[in-house]
Amino acid sequence: MKTITETAELFGVSTRTIRYYEEIGLLSPARTEKNQRLYSNGELAKLKLIFRGKRYGFSLDEIKEMVLLFDKDRSGRQQLLRTIEYGKRRVQEVEGKIKELQEMKEEMEGLLDEFTEKLSQTKGDRENE
Repeated sequence: MKTITETAELFGVSTRTIRYYEEIGLLSPARTEKNQRLYSNGELAKLKLIFRGKRYGFSLDEIKEMVLLFDKDRSGRQQLLRTIEYGKRRVQEVEGKIKELQEMKEEMEGLLDEFTEKLSQTKGDRENE
């Protein structure tokens, strides 16, 4: 069991971030008699999933659904099915962004070539003067 401070340090986030995840129902830490939060290995695993989901661009609602599905279905099957569904959707979004960025890069390279040619021509004009 880890305190909120230890947990925040472990994940490199603020204690406020951890509290926020509790407020929106992603975490349910145990409490001491003095009401201090204690995070079990299960809660730490949830946090790991939350941060991984954020890194891959999932919304907090999607992350919440995926994380909480395990509590409803301990086999993990429903969680895996939903994660695959959201993951495929996210891969398509990333592929679209890659295509868009590739097109932008090619357009910029074309403009740079055009500008370089214009600069070269103006340089030649100056030498002829």
